[in-house]
Amino acid sequence: MNHEIFAAIGEALTKGDEVALITITSSNGSTPQRVGAKMLVYADGRTVGTIGGGCYEHDALGKAREALRTRKPVTAKYDLNDDFAEETGLVCGGQMEVFIEPLEAPPSLFVFGAGHVGYYLARAASEAGFEVHVIDDRAAFANRERFPFAASVVVDDIPSWLGQAALPSSAYAVIVTRGHRNDLDALQHLAPLELRYLGLIGSRAKVARIYDQLLGEGLSTLEHLSRVHAPIGLDIGAVTPQEIAVSIVAELIAIRRGKARQIADASLRWMPKARAPQRS
Repeated sequence: MNHEIFAAIGEALTKGDEVALITITSSNGSTPQRVGAKMLVYADGRTVGTIGGGCYEHDALGKAREALRTRKPVTAKYDLNDDFAEETGLVCGGQMEVFIEPLEAPPSLFVFGAGHVGYYLARAASEAGFEVHVIDDRAAFANRERFPFAASVVVDDIPSWLGQAALPSSAYAVIVTRGHRNDLDALQHLAPLELRYLGLIGSRAKVARIYDQLLGEGLSTLEHLSRVHAPIGLDIGAVTPQEIAVSIVAELIAIRRGKARQIADASLRWMPKARAPQRS
């Protein structure tokens, strides 16, 4: 059965799907599966393989989906002799421990804008393990000579490219174009998408102007804009393009490594308090 799971892992990572692998790491007594048995869990609840069925498998599935959300592995222990097992009619007994590990391919980062910040951001993100894709309409900036480390470099009108592209929900996107109009056009297309991360560069005043324009023209909603990290990056007092790139990559890593809760309010920094949507 494990060969089926390994094949599913390879396919999922190729597609950019989020999956978690559950593996039985120890067992004592009579248990339905042996050490090494595996089950793959997708973010939407689909599974491949089994660790024996019953309510403990259902519990492990729930823990796997939570591990996908937090991006952190977890160990779970089950006693199949207690009421936990008896309530499901299981006839086996013993103890079992499983290790639940979220798996992901190198995360895709789409950098919209190939100027100074875009260059240093793409370089630093690539070195931090991101698969970087650069999009800009200026061939003098977006080219292989400047971005030899990028997985792809696209020279195209950004709104036109976004109108045809299909970014996966696991993608990270950063808007660092050369001007207000370009930022607004990119954000209009990206804000409605379900992405792992979306960030917009600019001062608080600039961000507020862009958001107010999108809202005023009916091009976006508060719900969509509340997911955007803007002003972008962790507040480390960055000034130069290199420093700004470091602050952005630090925020990307925080999201990737499950520290999202610590920066969850970053997306509300632009909003007047009276207009900020409430979060539970």
